[in-house]
Amino acid sequence: MNAQRFSRSCLVALLTLPFFFAAHVFPAHAFIFGGVTIRDEKEMGQKFDMMVRSNLPIVEDPEVRQYVSSLLDRLVRAIPPQPYTFKATVVLHNTLNAFAVPGGYVYVFTGIIMNMESEDALAGVLAHELAHVTQRHVASRLEKAQFITLASLLLAVAGVAAGGAGGGALASGALGAGQSAMLNYSRLDETEADQIGLQYLTAAQYPPAGMVSGFKTLRQKSSINGTSVPTYLSTHPAISDRINGLQARITVMPATVQNRRQDNKRFTRVKTLLWSRYGTEQAALHRFSGKDGLSAMGRGIVYARQNNIVEASKAFDEALAVSPADPLVLREAGIFHFRKGDMRRADGLLREAMRCEPQDYMASFFYARMLDESGQQQRADRYYVEVLRHVPEDTEVHEAYAHSLGSRGKPLEAYIHLTYSALYANNKKLTERYFNKTKALADKSPANSQFRRLETVYKERREIWEKS
Repeated sequence: MNAQRFSRSCLVALLTLPFFFAAHVFPAHAFIFGGVTIRDEKEMGQKFDMMVRSNLPIVEDPEVRQYVSSLLDRLVRAIPPQPYTFKATVVLHNTLNAFAVPGGYVYVFTGIIMNMESEDALAGVLAHELAHVTQRHVASRLEKAQFITLASLLLAVAGVAAGGAGGGALASGALGAGQSAMLNYSRLDETEADQIGLQYLTAAQYPPAGMVSGFKTLRQKSSINGTSVPTYLSTHPAISDRINGLQARITVMPATVQNRRQDNKRFTRVKTLLWSRYGTEQAALHRFSGKDGLSAMGRGIVYARQNNIVEASKAFDEALAVSPADPLVLREAGIFHFRKGDMRRADGLLREAMRCEPQDYMASFFYARMLDESGQQQRADRYYVEVLRHVPEDTEVHEAYAHSLGSRGKPLEAYIHLTYSALYANNKKLTERYFNKTKALADKSPANSQFRRLETVYKERREIWEKS
């Protein structure tokens, strides 16, 4: 369940795929006499989400995914009823970015979680982005442009998704000078998103200062590290004026609203997990100098990345001593001991992690692998099936399950999951090779519903790849 690193080729694919949608998905109409409808926005969002998942590494860890989804749900519950169903996706990339597209699809980059100081700051950025969707800013700009089609909308949103000047430049070149203005919201759009977003943030019972601190952090980190920033900070140089405007609005709010406090325990857990997995090793170890269970766990993960088994074992023992009932600590310690071959220790830790947190499907996945490697493939099977029911696009789970099925003499089922693994890893050549092998096996078998489902997914993904 580990995502691969974002590459420039993924970015190029993200910015070129809209031309495919223009010719093969959407009707070739321009919005001259009519507006962009809610149906148009939903259709664009659905296709854009497919494009993102076909080209970018997605974080499937339930600790991360469920946290971001719960944060978004808290905001959505506080806003007026919408015609969209909002859905959060976490993208593995160090860009300080989060964005929402028409249709209610919200993307949060790991870089922004790792660099925020509190949950309310992260929520402030998401509230701003939600306001762009609810106020239909992209749709209104399309309507004013008149000759822009849904394909151009996809390309414009792709520029936002890329983050910072690099994505904007690539998308601007693809669109042409006359349409490149579509990539940036107007000053009025940004001001309205600030104001409406602040309302959403406070309605969700967050401290209103979260939006200000979130914007300040983005501005500070980008100037210090030269990191790409979202378009709503890079579009206009007057970000300081906007921050001042937000602060002025906050000062007239009731003291009970201004003085709210936010519990950052879950935020800290997720931030620790992301830094220990994806942060630079030296910076991560500097962060995890404390004696608490999470800090010790973070050190253990980083030392394991360095293959420093002695220090990693010591750190995980410290974490377990301080936090013996923390399911995240139990899970990560169990994964570490599984990887170093101590199946007895891994068994106890992973089973306890699942008992404490039944919805942690990463713990269930590694427990399945532990059973597999202990010669208990039949017992492992039900855990694999349950994990895939909740994370059906995780390449590592499909690969492990394929090997388990193969070892039990089930070649067709094994190749089905090998194909899924390669497909969700966006490995085009390997996907084709595995699919052809699967098809040859399926042709010798009676009607197979599993293969038919695979065939449908394969054709959809191949169609995207061929035009990217």
